[in-house]
Amino acid sequence: MSEPLVVQALGKRCPLPVIMLAKLAAGQPAGTRIEVLADDPAAAVDIPAWCRMRGHTFVATEADRHTVELR
Repeated sequence: MSEPLVVQALGKRCPLPVIMLAKLAAGQPAGTRIEVLADDPAAAVDIPAWCRMRGHTFVATEADRHTVELR
């Protein structure tokens, strides 16, 4: 497995972490992992919700690191 792509959204407030995630995810192949570094508490809710709406897999949250796998 290759290294995940990273969205650096620390210090950004809702909705910017999800917007940045969506922009990076566009055009990426299935199986791509993306880690979103976000310290906005809303990201812990918004990122899994974005995954559900887009059909991607929300893998995990560890502190301010949210991991997504594209489908």
